Amino acid sequence: MKKSVEFGHYFKKWIEIYKKPIVAHPTYVKYENTLTQIGKYFGDIELHLITSESYQNTINEYAKTHSKLTVSCFHKQMHACLLDAIDEQIISVDPSRKAIISGKPIVKEKIKCLDYDEWKKLISATYDTDNIREQIIYLSAVTGLRYAEVLGLTWDDIDFHQKKLTVNKTWDYKYHKGFMATKNEESIRRIDIDDSTVSMLSRLFFQNKDSEINTHNLVFHYQEGKQLYCANTNRFLSQLCVKLGIRKISFHSLRHSHASVLLYCGVSLIAVSRRLGHSNTTTTQNIYLHIIKEMENRERETILSILGGAMKSS
Repeated sequence: MKKSVEFGHYFKKWIEIYKKPIVAHPTYVKYENTLTQIGKYFGDIELHLITSESYQNTINEYAKTHSKLTVSCFHKQMHACLLDAIDEQIISVDPSRKAIISGKPIVKEKIKCLDYDEWKKLISATYDTDNIREQIIYLSAVTGLRYAEVLGLTWDDIDFHQKKLTVNKTWDYKYHKGFMATKNEESIRRIDIDDSTVSMLSRLFFQNKDSEINTHNLVFHYQEGKQLYCANTNRFLSQLCVKLGIRKISFHSLRHSHASVLLYCGVSLIAVSRRLGHSNTTTTQNIYLHIIKEMENRERETILSILGGAMKSS
């Protein structure tokens, strides 16, 4: 017997019972976003009134303004919910079973990053400073750490003697839930830092060692009454780039800049991949393909020069 239950109401109850207790908060936010979209596209329709045709029409409409990956996620969450509705005998068939997923094509933009001279100008300007945002910018530029990884650093992660930095957690700057896991297992890594970075961190350590508000032992702890929002740091970085006369980039582009500089200066793909915490070198190669092509062109000239020199000396 079909029961009169609104789709939105059922989905809300479903995520509260089966998802909220077990998934990470950022993941649960995605379920909440799906709930919002259900209200927008399905309204107050009851579950048993949703047909395969009406479901597909909704997916098609949603796909007009969203990527295929986003549409797939939207469908996947609704599909799982509808299967449970069948188990509870609220509906007898799954209207999402044969759904065809489409979406807007993604136009992949070339990544933005600083060239070597711009990168040097930025790290020179942010090396010796008491400004916490400049300190964060500097560390990311010379290590390639993501924003959450930089904020997740504690003083226990800094090995001044061995000149190494350990990444084993992140800081939830979006929802302020404290420490969180790294992006993936490969993101847990130990990377080398140079003498200048050791010196900068040493100054920061002695400045903050007696701070009573740094209860988490963070390298870049929040000042009282303030939050280090990524959006604010992005704006700060953009203004700093203008001031320095270099191209404007986002904070994540500091990571790209770091990798690009290392690759262009001859550091191996494997070493850069490990430093960034990528799961494999293919990921690194795909992201920085344009830099690798530039390197190949330069090396081609070197090869021809070596061969030409060998012939002249023979």
